[in-house]
Amino acid sequence: MDGDPRGWRQCLLAGAVFAVCMAGTTLPTPLYGLYQEKFGFSELTVTVVYAVYAFGVIGVLLLAGNASDAVGRRPVLLWGLGFAAASAVCFLCATGLGWLYGGRLLSGLSAGLFTGAATVYVMELAPSGGVSRATFVATAANMGGLGCGPLLAGLLAQYAVSPLYLPFAVHLVLVAGSVAALLWLPETVRERRPLRTVRPQRPGLPPQVRAVFGPAAMASFVGFALFGVFTSVSPAFLAQSLDVDNHAVSGLVVALAFFASTAGQLAVGRVGVDRSLPLGCAGLFAGLALLAGAILWELLPLVVLSAIVGGCGQGLAFRGALSAVAGASPADHRASVISTLFVVAYAGISVPVIGVGVLTGPIGLEKAGLVFIACMAVLVSTAAVHLLRRSARAST
Repeated sequence: MDGDPRGWRQCLLAGAVFAVCMAGTTLPTPLYGLYQEKFGFSELTVTVVYAVYAFGVIGVLLLAGNASDAVGRRPVLLWGLGFAAASAVCFLCATGLGWLYGGRLLSGLSAGLFTGAATVYVMELAPSGGVSRATFVATAANMGGLGCGPLLAGLLAQYAVSPLYLPFAVHLVLVAGSVAALLWLPETVRERRPLRTVRPQRPGLPPQVRAVFGPAAMASFVGFALFGVFTSVSPAFLAQSLDVDNHAVSGLVVALAFFASTAGQLAVGRVGVDRSLPLGCAGLFAGLALLAGAILWELLPLVVLSAIVGGCGQGLAFRGALSAVAGASPADHRASVISTLFVVAYAGISVPVIGVGVLTGPIGLEKAGLVFIACMAVLVSTAAVHLLRRSARAST
């Protein structure tokens, strides 16, 4: 990399800390089946345990999403690592469902603190003129970390001892190393203010943003919902319908979706911001269609293709959505509009996933999955139609 080598080392080290934190949020994914066997709960409970994470993220984004602007990046990120460590301890001590709920909530608080603060921190540590590359580092750390979580846990659960303990012990060691790294890195906020000056961010939509926000929000909701289903119930589908009991395989399938999302976000630079949102909608629709085929014909290759295609579509759509709403927002309302988009996106992780869990009892996991796919296909198709109409009006 060109420029100041020390600056890039700091940027990359901050990205590694970001990745460690985000990996912890998806670490339990391939382990839910083992927890079901141990504690004897239903598929609905799995989805609720998973969705508690999203409620934690949304709460932090609304109440303290801008805290690092006031008190500094490092204090907020250290709190985030503290919540990540506490989450790992909850899973290590788990003797019942309450521990799992607590672990997921703490994980959501950690991710909520890191999502905005770590992204900005990575970019601020980069040398002058390196914003584009720093954005790549932040994107890769965020989505790559999310992908590494299930991959690491799956490998350890399948090929090492103590599958419900070793992944979280390893993550605790990584968090401890991240704390040491963060203490070495410099603070980038020059004028810090007391914590009491932080005010909750109220979601808001100025009139000029609403036409753009609708399709952007629908595509973001569908993309995050697809990730939610992959990370909560896909291991159960692989085990029950495809007889795939290998935890490493189930972890890899989920990881592929997040890695593909990283590739999709990076592809925005090539395809252009204007085309990324409609192309992302197309990718999401194709991913949903492949997932439907995987359920109907019980084919593992279609599950893998769905993860890759849908993940790439999610990356394109979400980065396109962020760019579209940010560009349409007045400067003094931009933060509140982006916060609103994130709230909608994280609602996509929780609400549809719980819906799948509710339907699994009466109609079974496969039919519940098909109902989910049909609903998400309607939403993403509606978003695509809105985008096409707006594009047609703009060209006339």
